[in-house]
Amino acid sequence: MPTRHFTPAFFEFFEELARNNNREWFQRNKHRYESQVRDAMLGFLADLAPRLRKLSKYYVADPRPSGGSMFRIYRNLRFSRDKTPYKTNAAAAIHHSSTGGWPSPAFYISLSPDEIFGGVGIWHPDADTLRKIRDAIVARPTAWKKASGDREFTRQFELMGKSLSRPPKGYDPEHRLIGDLKRKDFVAGRDFTRTEACSARFIDSFAGACAASVPFVRFLTEAVGLKW
Repeated sequence: MPTRHFTPAFFEFFEELARNNNREWFQRNKHRYESQVRDAMLGFLADLAPRLRKLSKYYVADPRPSGGSMFRIYRNLRFSRDKTPYKTNAAAAIHHSSTGGWPSPAFYISLSPDEIFGGVGIWHPDADTLRKIRDAIVARPTAWKKASGDREFTRQFELMGKSLSRPPKGYDPEHRLIGDLKRKDFVAGRDFTRTEACSARFIDSFAGACAASVPFVRFLTEAVGLKW
């Protein structure tokens, strides 16, 4: 029997948290967070793990409650303009297992009352990682076009992220792929509906989206010197 990981109660928790984003309310409702949100996401990651393993043994969904793929709900207030103490979404990122999380491409999921988002790729890579990706595009332009233009990938995902206004230094401004070489992020994303997220078939949809992104994620993985 398919398992339904996310329920309306998952989203209701975050709707209430958005109206009561303070420590007192959270402590009174922490049991709800743990049972309706945290455990739901960890169960989803545990069931996603064998599906990702079929795509690449190096992308391991880790369902541990601490130190795993799921992000903490506690906001890092030192670097955030938003001083509310808790995030109003649940999110997880599955990075390449050899990197400890960074820098590598990732499979990403975020669920909130306003948006259910699936993402793949590498966001805000450091200068060295960005250079490796650009150099790989220059060295293997046909492979990049095949990966980023794969029919199933482009049917399910949209390339997004920021780009430079001018060609990056050291690259031919007349290069036929200069639009891609100007990218600062190599990410793609897609949205799901709350109805989809609350369905027992959601894990099939998300795992299917991950499978569709393999040409894109594999190119990036190999471009930064990691094994697929």
